[in-house]
Amino acid sequence: MKNILVPTDFSENSWNAITYALSFFSEVTCNFYFLHVSPYEQVISSDSFFEPADQVIEKVTHSDKGQLELLIKKVQKLPHNNKHKFFTINEHIFFIDTIRKQIEEKNIDIIVMGTKGASGLKEKTIGSNTGDVITKVKCPVLVIPEKATYTNIEEIAFPTDYNIFFKNKILSTITEFLKLQDAALRILHVSKKEKELTDLQKQHKDFLDDYLEKDIPRSFHFLSNSNIEQAVQCFVESRNIDMITMVAKNLNFFQRILFHPTVEKISYHINIPFLVLHE
Repeated sequence: MKNILVPTDFSENSWNAITYALSFFSEVTCNFYFLHVSPYEQVISSDSFFEPADQVIEKVTHSDKGQLELLIKKVQKLPHNNKHKFFTINEHIFFIDTIRKQIEEKNIDIIVMGTKGASGLKEKTIGSNTGDVITKVKCPVLVIPEKATYTNIEEIAFPTDYNIFFKNKILSTITEFLKLQDAALRILHVSKKEKELTDLQKQHKDFLDDYLEKDIPRSFHFLSNSNIEQAVQCFVESRNIDMITMVAKNLNFFQRILFHPTVEKISYHINIPFLVLHE
């Protein structure tokens, strides 16, 4: 049984994340928790200054609960899956606090969130919330960009510089996703110039290879490029990569790939899902 948290702001981006999650986990018994957090500025707004706080909260949450009911009806119109159960949650506390609360109370295994892509991570939308969740919450997050559509996942890219040790928790999650989709793992090492791995990097690479079960297809790749984002883009295009997974702990490498690509020709933010893992 998987417990999956799907925050929603009732936008097309968040609906896309919902439909992607339902398809991705179609063969898994799941509880889906659709969470809407009423924005703090909406609950405590200028036009409600003279209203008692409890009345303001009741008015806002009543409207949001109505939208959640409509969301459930919309989900139920999709092809029925007996393995899936759906629940709604409406909160009006700060977003990250709400996420952490639900992870603990519902024993959440993974968060699935939509985003608008490269620029969306910086805008005051659910994209901004996505950026906060993947950097501040210790839970796997599957980020679904605005133009991502579910297809069978055949290849998952794993960019790494081999500078950190991959703990069992990280690798077991990657293995689980690979088996779930019957996918191959493509480990990509990007460096500004071609040079031999250090002894420590070799140890980390060997441990990764040894940990993965023999029946899991994988391959190791190297690209030399001063621009890591361009290297990842090239790899994604050449391999027809369906998903990218990264470890949040490797901050410099992780942030460059996930947050910085706003230049032209870097499009993997728009259509390739990201699986972000934490120790």
